[in-house]
Amino acid sequence: MELCQANVIPQANAAAVPQVGHAPGAQRTVENLPFTIRRVRNEDELLKAVQIRHAAYARHVPEFARSLALPEDADYESDTVVLLAESKLDGTPLGTARIRTNIHHPLHIEESVALPHWLQGRTLGEVERLGVSQGRIGHVVKVALVKAFFEYFEKSGLEYAVISGRTPVDRQYEQLLFLDVFGKNEMVPLRHIGNIPHRIMAFEIATGEARWRAAGHPLLKFFRHTHHPDIDVGLGSEPLGSILHVPLQARATSSGAAKREPACI
Repeated sequence: MELCQANVIPQANAAAVPQVGHAPGAQRTVENLPFTIRRVRNEDELLKAVQIRHAAYARHVPEFARSLALPEDADYESDTVVLLAESKLDGTPLGTARIRTNIHHPLHIEESVALPHWLQGRTLGEVERLGVSQGRIGHVVKVALVKAFFEYFEKSGLEYAVISGRTPVDRQYEQLLFLDVFGKNEMVPLRHIGNIPHRIMAFEIATGEARWRAAGHPLLKFFRHTHHPDIDVGLGSEPLGSILHVPLQARATSSGAAKREPACI
């Protein structure tokens, strides 16, 4: 997917509103999307996220995807937010991403590598398990999910976004101006992703808009100068684990609910 293809975003029902966090008097456009992006709040929503996660990984790394047929323990941790994109038309799951911070636990990446000194002692957010449906709508959903996790990082006061990308996904993050954490294009096997080699990259949140502007980035308008009321990252909400209390794995044998095989979309 080319992250620069933001021109497919629908322009219906647009209006100008004050631009929060920017120069006084600045305006930004309100734009409605054909889907919503919300924080997962219950078991049914989590199963939808797992369905699209499993299907997306199965298309590219089928062996590893077998381990993603059920929710993971990380989905319930206090540092975790699971985002779900759903069609407004029929509630079909279209995309998902998981955000995990290092406020209470090390990042999953740190199970495999020691981050360099310039990231030590920083507040970090890791994006993982990003997956979208196939087709044109999947391209749009991915761009919107990227906007959603940047919005979460900024509003949470996190200093850096840290990601891992396998080839060729890493090029998409390069387009977003993420920088290599280690050597240029260096790939590292990651334990929590089936020991598949990934490129570790980071993005400084505070300087992000200035760098996008200096680069004339094609997604600057979508990310920073357009308000999408259909994107709500759910800041201040309780972790999913505190709502459901018991991970689905522990209940799967008794309820059968989590045994449904996710369908590829």
